[in-house]
Amino acid sequence: MTRTSTCAYHFILWNWYIFLNVYIPQLGTIFQDGAQTKYLTLFNLLLQAVFFGVACLDDVLKRIKGRKDIKFITAFRDLLFTTLAFPICTHSFILLFSLIEIILRPHHYPSRKTGLTLLAVSSVGYISRILWLHSKTGQWVYPMLARLSPVGLTAFFFLSYISAASIYLLGERLNHWKWGDARELHPNLCRRKAESPTFPHTTCSPAFLFY
Repeated sequence: MTRTSTCAYHFILWNWYIFLNVYIPQLGTIFQDGAQTKYLTLFNLLLQAVFFGVACLDDVLKRIKGRKDIKFITAFRDLLFTTLAFPICTHSFILLFSLIEIILRPHHYPSRKTGLTLLAVSSVGYISRILWLHSKTGQWVYPMLARLSPVGLTAFFFLSYISAASIYLLGERLNHWKWGDARELHPNLCRRKAESPTFPHTTCSPAFLFY
């Protein structure tokens, strides 16, 4: 896929998720009053809109500046995708688009410890939001939680994190399968090695051309 096609793909999905985030709250009061941070499905749609917006911005700026790195935006794009957008990409179409994203371009994964820690922090944040809403309203966001004992709730939340962590590891493995270990090296270093006569043979993957 060319840079232009990738940018167009990101732009289309960005607008699609913006449409969903605007349209769904109009369907009923249940989808209003903080529903985007209350229901994981709606939060996921908001997160995807932010990610594809950042990805589209990254594409546009790189076209304007040639092949120079937009370090902060690219790093933020990768961190957002690897630790949040992909691990919680629930539902079929969101998962499909996230899998396509892995195939389209390489993403720099942080160390496994850092990635799973950031995922855990976000999970604790969301669980805290659910518990806070229950303490204020006396009702659970998801009615099924009312049937669980404190031990059952703890087990449910723990298994939910394990599920998200498993998807994180899946994304890491797919990224490695598709793009190899090239992202362990800074893309500029890959270019210098490839262009230097003292490094006639380089192990850098063509993945760095996407940066």
